[in-house]
Amino acid sequence: MASPAPHSSNAAGIGFVLLGVMAISVNDMLIKQLSGGYPLHQMVFLRSAIGILFSLILVQWEGGWQILKTRTPGLHLLRGLLVVVSNLTYFAALAVMPLANATALFFVAPLMITLLSIPLLGEKVGPWRMGAVVAGFAGVVVMMKPWAPSSALDLSRWVLLLPVVSALFYALNQIMTRKLGITTRASAMAVYIQGIFIIVSLGFFAIAGDGRYAEGIQNGSVVFLLRAWIWPQGTDIWLFLGLGLNSAIIGYSLAQAYRLADAATIAPFEYVGLPLAVFWGWLLWAEWPDAAVSAGILLIMGSGIFVFLRERLRARRLASAQLMRPRL
Repeated sequence: MASPAPHSSNAAGIGFVLLGVMAISVNDMLIKQLSGGYPLHQMVFLRSAIGILFSLILVQWEGGWQILKTRTPGLHLLRGLLVVVSNLTYFAALAVMPLANATALFFVAPLMITLLSIPLLGEKVGPWRMGAVVAGFAGVVVMMKPWAPSSALDLSRWVLLLPVVSALFYALNQIMTRKLGITTRASAMAVYIQGIFIIVSLGFFAIAGDGRYAEGIQNGSVVFLLRAWIWPQGTDIWLFLGLGLNSAIIGYSLAQAYRLADAATIAPFEYVGLPLAVFWGWLLWAEWPDAAVSAGILLIMGSGIFVFLRERLRARRLASAQLMRPRL
């Protein structure tokens, strides 16, 4: 069993995860702000093209071009595709949903990591953590408002499920990050991800870049995916530059955080993103969660934090047992 991360590493991990979460919050705000006039695949391409330049600078700082070499290219490709699907489904929802709602539904990802750790990592999940997972998913159900007829909802329940699908693919990605981060630098992992984003977005451009598949479609999320490319207008070019810088910060900070510290220590700090999402929604779009959404947010956030605190307590007990075990 691996020994717990030292205190200094955990502190650095917390700092990196807070930086990454704040960058994600700004990133989501910028994409929602730009979603009315530009297609998602154009944003992804420009964001990743700018971000990969910053990441390559970090590659030089962390050891030079040789750290880009890997013995597991297939696993890095799979991890990149998981991130791509997670981003596409989340941002498609974000274009038509209040920012706080989309963010809260996405935050079932930590609960999904707990569930997926059973078959994929062989971990055991006790009744307390499983109860918290059930409570978190109850929060998702509350936000779906099953008591209300579909005609009374602002969005279809299929759209509301998009952040949950995004959370599933993000959870799979995080499990892979834990494994690959042992032998791969954070800057290299960021470059791999951004390179895959560039390839996928160029594929979207080749197939749908002229916007012909968006004609006659009423669904806002689908239009956001298939709208024609437009050269950035006026000050929007600075927003795209901000997206690129944020892309580099997010990719590096989160990979570095999970490399330096144990997940049970730093993951609860990701929930800083929820109040930030509420703040941006209120400030820019006058959005405020209603009673059902607020209850769902509290259930998801509370259960997620409980799961991580429980995992941290469990890790401490296991570490103490290892220290007390007589050595033969």
